[in-house]
Amino acid sequence: MKHTNCKIIGITGGISTGKSTASKIIQKKGFAVIDADLIAREVVEVGKPAYKELIKYFGEGILREDGSIDRKKLGDTVFNDVRLLNKLNSILHPYIYEEMKLEMEKYCGRDGLVFLDIPLLYEKYHELNDNGIIFDEVWLVYADEEVQLKRLMERNNLNKEEAMARIRAQLPLEEKKRIATRLIDNNKDINYLKKQVEELLRGLS
Repeated sequence: MKHTNCKIIGITGGISTGKSTASKIIQKKGFAVIDADLIAREVVEVGKPAYKELIKYFGEGILREDGSIDRKKLGDTVFNDVRLLNKLNSILHPYIYEEMKLEMEKYCGRDGLVFLDIPLLYEKYHELNDNGIIFDEVWLVYADEEVQLKRLMERNNLNKEEAMARIRAQLPLEEKKRIATRLIDNNKDINYLKKQVEELLRGLS
């Protein structure tokens, strides 16, 4: 998948560090951003192959009344069970990666540069590489754990223990910071974040 004439930049972070906000800033500047979460939602739409596979394995208990998959219910089902989580990933990831590569082909042919917004980029780094998704750079949006915890508790209406469990389920941010190409500090307000992102974008030209 790696194009010699196309720059592939990964955007990642930790839960509630502001990765999606950074991606929106990049998009507003006219750059192509492929959202892995959006693709993950699209591949499980009613009637699609991944949708059928999920129901076959997990049963109709993961569905809403309208027949669509209840992502929260599915997430709660697999969160504390590694075997079920691995099964979920083995069903979804091939569809997600295939769609991502189709999007990459489109934007690489048009712009020669594409950003991939992937929440668990480092957790799935080798899997992404094995599926032909290879990065020239990775930009990491980070925040201190206290800031991350406060944002997550407020955003998802979680208590401290629940929020910490979700943070601990990911690779530590300090480890991600050591291997990222560029660091984006999101401990302050959106203007501070925007200034850093715009400075990095200017460096691409």
